Amino acid sequence: MSIIIHLDKALAAKSMKSKELAEAINITQANLSILRSGKAKAVRFSTLEAICKVLECQPGDILEFIT
Repeated sequence: MSIIIHLDKALAAKSMKSKELAEAINITQANLSILRSGKAKAVRFSTLEAICKVLECQPGDILEFIT
């Protein structure tokens, strides 16, 4: 079981660079990189909410659960 992060697809759909997203949601590029790579062990709901607001998407557009 694992959770797959599709943040790169969501960024591409909005023609946005990760640096722009990091600045918009007020996190470091390093922390966003950890999230994008799928190496994050957790994500705060407030961070997920901020990402969804900026990218105008749903959490399910970014996260996918694989069995």
